[in-house]
Amino acid sequence: MVTARLHDGSSLEVSVLGDGPTVLVPLGTAEADEATAEQARAWGADPDLGHTLATALAAAGFRVVAADYEGHLARHPKPRTLTASAVAADLLALADAAGADRFAYYGYSWLALAGLQLATRTDRLTALAMGGFPPLGGPYGPMLAVTRATHRMALAHADRRPDPVVPVPGDWDTVEVALDQDQTGQYVTLYESLQGFDERAALDRVDVPCLVFAGENDNITYGAKWDDAHVAIADAIQRHRAELGERGWTVELVPDTDHMSAMRARTVLPVLTPWLESVLRRR
Repeated sequence: MVTARLHDGSSLEVSVLGDGPTVLVPLGTAEADEATAEQARAWGADPDLGHTLATALAAAGFRVVAADYEGHLARHPKPRTLTASAVAADLLALADAAGADRFAYYGYSWLALAGLQLATRTDRLTALAMGGFPPLGGPYGPMLAVTRATHRMALAHADRRPDPVVPVPGDWDTVEVALDQDQTGQYVTLYESLQGFDERAALDRVDVPCLVFAGENDNITYGAKWDDAHVAIADAIQRHRAELGERGWTVELVPDTDHMSAMRARTVLPVLTPWLESVLRRR
């Protein structure tokens, strides 16, 4: 294990597994304890996602560089500095720590967005795989509304933690924000930095094999406390599918899945692994 120095001077441990073409996956590889796993499953999430992805990709013949970037941000929030440029710099720092001069990248949801920002700022990528976030028609405005609403709720609960509730997957009106104002504020900073982002100009600068996939039901409509935001992931990908294909992107919508279920390792690996094999083995 090696250590990366991030944009604010904080440190993050980086794991390296396997041998072969390098793939950067900004997820932790530790297996979840039972309490954490139970909570993740209640949300419909995969509690050992990073561990399963990293070990499976390593077994498939890739050198996997992995780090729990999102967990680090939860423990060491950066409410004033987490811009798109800073995130891209942090991802490069993870690669640098592992001695990876050239590498492919996989991220899901906002970490997919981060991969696109990285791809526009470096010539070191060999491939870009985005899950659960569209490279065209991205919901930057709606996500800013959601993160601002989340931040307002964190401020309202600054003096108390909300009572724990059992979440109903997909029903965001049942969610109580348990994050603090710095943890939520950093994502407001991120999405504020992305307003006005020129997607087509960005894609013109990305000259590597690219994949985008999402669940075919990955469109989220939030309630009033989230400012009635509508975050269209699958619809945006479907709407721009032809243009992305013309740009050389591989595009997949996974049947019978939504944002959480398409994130699970058993959904991701059958899409990601053969694609990486096809684009990295021939380079």
